[in-house]
Parts: sequence; structure tokens; C-alpha cells
Amino acid sequence: MPFGNAYLVLALASLFWSGNHVLGRAIAGHVPPLGISTLRWLLPALVLGVAAREHLRRDWPLIRRHWRILLLLGLTGGSIFTVLQYVALQYTTALNMSVMNSLAPVFMLLAGTAIFFDRLHVPQVVGIGASFLGVIAIVTRGDLDNLAQLRFNRGDLMVVASMSVWAIYSSFLRLCPKIHWLSFLVVLATISAAGTLPLFALESWSGFTFQPTLLTAFAIFYVAIFPSVLAFAAWNRGVALIGSNRAAPFLHLIPLYSAVLASVFLGERLMLYHAVGFAFILTGVWLAARQGGPETTL
Repeated sequence: MPFGNAYLVLALASLFWSGNHVLGRAIAGHVPPLGISTLRWLLPALVLGVAAREHLRRDWPLIRRHWRILLLLGLTGGSIFTVLQYVALQYTTALNMSVMNSLAPVFMLLAGTAIFFDRLHVPQVVGIGASFLGVIAIVTRGDLDNLAQLRFNRGDLMVVASMSVWAIYSSFLRLCPKIHWLSFLVVLATISAAGTLPLFALESWSGFTFQPTLLTAFAIFYVAIFPSVLAFAAWNRGVALIGSNRAAPFLHLIPLYSAVLASVFLGERLMLYHAVGFAFILTGVWLAARQGGPETTL
């Protein structure tokens, strides 16, 4: 991967995450969501643990000294975020999830303000309001009369919750110790797998287990490589090169990628209310990003 080009690696990260949304929807009801969440991190932890042993040995004093923040990052950006995403895709569409992901930069802004007291400016407040209107356009399917009998899809609510968790992860990245990116991925993957493993055990005990099919094998292969190792490595590298405020708009490539992928592979249709909602969210995030807080690097 050409790690020196920030724009290319950020675009690739969005593509890999978009593919994860489409695949997650395709395997809904076939592959256990908690099981796939665990394997998404367990396999990279095992493989990268071998490849990164020299970096881990050198970085171990810093890892041990900063274990609390690394534990928080692993549980939020890995365990909780991943579980919410795969469970949400049991109930909502890949396109809905990808469009709602456009709220992530606004949530990151709010988290930075609430946790680290980053300054919040008027354009950012206006941007938050515009993004909220975009979400309303999506959940009401473009008909405001639906507000009276609005019932949130549980999957949509889980997507919003996952965005909140991602915002916490992104905000606390500023406290991450200066360790090699491979060391960070191994630690992140190990903590994430450990956090989801008990849930995977309960899911298997309930009878929802992996089926020996080609779809299952492909799903495990994809999630263990692309949205985990490559996407996180690309995203963290892009943020390190240009900062989180400039990197955040690349998340808006996700619904564009997903619109194409979901249409081709899942037969999902991009409706007018999706486009209207996305336009409001994009406008809101553009306003919110005009004056950002401190940049996060890794």
C-alpha cells in the first residue's frame, strides 16, 4: 500500500469499510454477527502478532505504560463498534448504514468538545443542525408526515450508537502512545478480539454458529484483512499525514461506494430521500469542519 499518499490511503480505507457494510448485509442471517466480529480481530491479532514481534518488543515499555488508553481504544474502536455494526446490519440496509456513517465527523466534533473541551464555533453548530436534518430525511423516508408515527428501525439506532462509539475512539486517539503502526494494530486487534470473544461464546451456545459455505469463508477472509488491518492502517496513516479534520471528509466516500456496491450486489435502490439526506449531512459536516479542534495523529 502506498503509505506516503494520504489521499489515496484515506480513499482506500473508505472503500474497504464500504465493502464491509455491503458484505455485512449480504451475510445477515447466515453468518453469526458476534462470531464474525470476533474473527475480524482474532485472525489479524494472530497473524500480525508474528509479523510485528520486533516492533512489539521495542514498543512494549510504552504499551505497558499506556495500557489504559490502549484498552479504551481497543474496546471502543474494535469490540463495541464492530459488534454494533454487524448486529445493525441484521435489521437495516447497507446503504442506510453508509449514509448514516456520514454523521461520524459531527459526532467526532461533539465528542472532542464534551471530552477535551475543544472549542465549538457557530458554523459548527449550524453544521450539526444541518446533519440532523439529513438524518431525519432518511429515517422518515422523505415524508415529514411520518414523524407523527415515527418508529426507528433498531438497526438505524445501532448505527447511530456505533457512530457515537467511533467518535469516542477517534477523540481519544490523540492520547495514543507513539508506537509503530503494526504494534498498535496488534494491540488493538488483541483487545478487540478479547472483548468480543465472550459474546461469541454466548451466541454459539444459543445455536447460531458458522455454516461451512463459500460465503462464510469469503466473509471471514474479507473482514479479517480489508476493513480491519488494511482500512485501520490506511486510516491511521492518513490521519497522521494530514490530521483528523482534513481526513474526516473522506468518510463521505463510503455512501458513494456503497450506493454502487449495494446496487450491483444486493439490488438495493438509491432513493431520492437518501440523496437529500446525504446532501444535508454533507453540508452540515462541511460547515462543522470549517473550524476544527486539535488534529489527531498516530
